[in-house]
Amino acid sequence: MHIHRSSPLALLKSLWNNRHLIIALTKRDVAGRYKETGFGLFWSLINPLILLAVYTLVFGLIFKGHWQSNHSSTMEYSLSIYCGIIIFTMFSECVSRAPNIILTNKNYVKKVIFPLETLPLIALLSALFHCAISFIVWFIFNLFVNGLPPLSSLLLPLIILPLALIVLGVSWLLSALSVYIRDIRQIIGSVITMLMFLSGVFYSADMIPENFKLLFLANPLANIIDLARNALLHGIPPKPAELLLLTLISSLFSWLGFYTFQKLRKGFADVL
Repeated sequence: MHIHRSSPLALLKSLWNNRHLIIALTKRDVAGRYKETGFGLFWSLINPLILLAVYTLVFGLIFKGHWQSNHSSTMEYSLSIYCGIIIFTMFSECVSRAPNIILTNKNYVKKVIFPLETLPLIALLSALFHCAISFIVWFIFNLFVNGLPPLSSLLLPLIILPLALIVLGVSWLLSALSVYIRDIRQIIGSVITMLMFLSGVFYSADMIPENFKLLFLANPLANIIDLARNALLHGIPPKPAELLLLTLISSLFSWLGFYTFQKLRKGFADVL
């Protein structure tokens, strides 16, 4: 009987030993999304441009939205909204796929020896690829609106890292639990929609009443979106201690998700 180790060292060892497989399957996952399309991978650039245009039209020109102050321009407001959308989309794409990751790869469970723990990571890397493309569009648009971004924007990868770790932990947790509790697939869409409106995607933390601000920022997704906006648009870097603590907590949560996955996977074949 194969022993599925669940220590942090076992996790890192598994990801390193299977790095070539992870890279190959990530490329296949990204390319598969645009398979048999005329523009192919170019759609990864077209889609963010379309979304940015829609947000500018709807929130800026139709709703006359402003960010933090009435002196902000329509374009600045669109950039703020789009920044939140990019980060949330990365989160929602992975979380919405997680409940089906094992269920749609039954052959990997039953017929071959396969590192199942890599499947959520592959979905995350695919989402990060599209996240990077969207931020490239954001930076180009920002260059025309505001000029060069502040130096604090260089910290964006460090701000995204805790979110990636959280997403990975959630994905391991949901993918394992969904094998046994199929109802998770039905409720995850509603949860994601609820989180979209509770995570500051369409508004800033400054708009939250003081009584609820601490609760709002306790949501790591809202906190990361706020940190990214401050770094990209306002030149305010995250506090080192705050970012370090967030990363450590996210790392712990990610490992807990992996631990749960490893403990539950021994029953996958019986259930499936």
